Amino acid sequence: MIYKRTLAGTIFDVANFIILLLLMTICIYPVYYVVVASVSNPIAVFGGNKILLWPREFSLETYRIVFEYPAIWFSYRNTLLYTFLGTLISLCLSVCGAYGLSRPYLPGRVLITFFVIFTMYFQGGMIPSFLVVRGLGLYDTVWAMMLPGAVSTFNLIIMYTYFKTIPESLEDAAKIDGASEYRILFQIFVPLCTPVLAVIALYYAVAKWNAFFQALIYLRSRTLFPLQIILREILIQNSQTMLSGSGSYDGYEAYAQNVKYASIVVASLPILMMYPFLQKYFVKGVMIGAIKG
Repeated sequence: MIYKRTLAGTIFDVANFIILLLLMTICIYPVYYVVVASVSNPIAVFGGNKILLWPREFSLETYRIVFEYPAIWFSYRNTLLYTFLGTLISLCLSVCGAYGLSRPYLPGRVLITFFVIFTMYFQGGMIPSFLVVRGLGLYDTVWAMMLPGAVSTFNLIIMYTYFKTIPESLEDAAKIDGASEYRILFQIFVPLCTPVLAVIALYYAVAKWNAFFQALIYLRSRTLFPLQIILREILIQNSQTMLSGSGSYDGYEAYAQNVKYASIVVASLPILMMYPFLQKYFVKGVMIGAIKG
């Protein structure tokens, strides 16, 4: 069959391309602007030289201010630890929980599923959560950044939906061969769910990397602070310097503004670098549950 393109179809394709190009520009340009502004001369940017496509008087001064802050390096180390280990713990708990709930022979499966979904809509609140964390001895420890809220109900449901699409015949065949539940899970189910694991790992990693409020509540020792807390300190310190400085107010405000841009880049770049490696799984993973197998 030979498809003959009509004028209406051509107009639709062109209009669709233009709209998508516009949406892409709207999404990408703010990120690009922040990056370009962060490597521009603060005085030139603040003085009215609008940035469109290229930096104005290329300068890395604001990055020097950020990276010379004494606590930036150990906070980076802490955030990497919280992100890597926290994501690993969350993935393991989500996989095990979703696998158990997806098995029809689990006693009380419907009731357990109800209580899991219930937590999406009703939570204990900040003070009860703090009391639980302190009562368990997690307060002011690295585990306070990884164990509370380790399992996201939304991600658990996504994994549960994926497990439900795997044919039961695979599990039956493995049981006939004498495989245990652990072997069925880790040698059959987990290798089959690489796309959804990649997507959920990205969700967990972004949440762990950006964890801010949790650190404010559960951490007291400065050596345990994550990157987000230290970047907040840098911004506050520059704002105070700007207000109390004896030099040009415009100069201080210009550097304070550019330090914000540099802080955004420092905080976002590692997570943005992860996406290209997970992109091939991302489209598959986000479509989980759209089509029943």
